[in-house]
Parts: sequence; C-alpha cells; structure tokens
Amino acid sequence: MTNHLAKNHKISDLFRHLQVGQTECRKRRIWVGRVKLYISALRLEDGELLLVVSPMFNASAIGDYALRWEIETLFSCLKGRGFNLENTRLTDPRRVKKLIAVLAIGFCWCYLTGEWQHDRKKAIKIKKHGRLSISLFRYGLDYVQMVILRLIGFGKKEEFKKVLA
Repeated sequence: MTNHLAKNHKISDLFRHLQVGQTECRKRRIWVGRVKLYISALRLEDGELLLVVSPMFNASAIGDYALRWEIETLFSCLKGRGFNLENTRLTDPRRVKKLIAVLAIGFCWCYLTGEWQHDRKKAIKIKKHGRLSISLFRYGLDYVQMVILRLIGFGKKEEFKKVLA
C-alpha cells in the first residue's frame, strides 16, 4: 500500500493492533497498487489477518464475506464433493431452483450427521496443521450413504431412523 507521502507500507502494519477476533474497517480509502480501496480486517485465532477489500465503504464487509464463504462452501459440496450438481445438465431455472433446494436440505442433513458422528460416535482425526482430516459434510455424507445402502440391502430401518432424528 502507498501512503499520502508516496511511501510503500505493508497493509498488515495498519492492523497490527488488532486482537484475536477483533475487526476494523478503515473509513478512508487506501492506495493498493494503482487503485484506491477500502480495507477491512479480522484477526484470526491463529494470529493471521483476514483482509477484505472493496471499492465502496462497507462497515459489515467481514460479516458479508463470512456469509459469502458459507455459500461458496455449500456450492462446492453440491458441485464436486458428493452431490455432483453439474452432472444433472439441468437448464430450466425452475427445475434448477427446486433441485438446489432439495440438495441444500441434503447438505444440511449430511453436515449435521457429520457433527453428530464427530461429537457422539467417533471424532475425526485432526491433522498437524489443526484442520480436520475430512470435512464434517463428507463424514456425514459417507455415513448417510452407508446407512441408506444398509437399509436397501439388509432392511436395517432402525439405524436409518437414527440418522433422520
């Protein structure tokens, strides 16, 4: 970033004072490269900074970004991590809308099942970098698939009812 004296500085220097979980939205635009932008920051639990830049001032930029990230995660799971939405080749907007609604319910079911599995049955291993070895969604999806296959193949309705609860 370039200050008013045309000197280059690290953007992180502006937010050095932030504590973990604390956010700040700069009210003045800052030169980033050749563009003047508004910058918001959040100090993450690992001490890193999450920076969000925008051409307009937005006091809720960090919160908006968090919502956007959740939606990105949902669509990532719907497209390539289990549901393969794009393989349907649907183009009619009404049908796509209905399919996404049903898949979103399925996503929630799998995610909540993954949480339940992780908390009550068998915890997911944590890797050296501190993240789960598989996502809660994938953990739940694998379990739901297994239960449905058992229900179809072996007639075990009780386990299926537990997943629905």
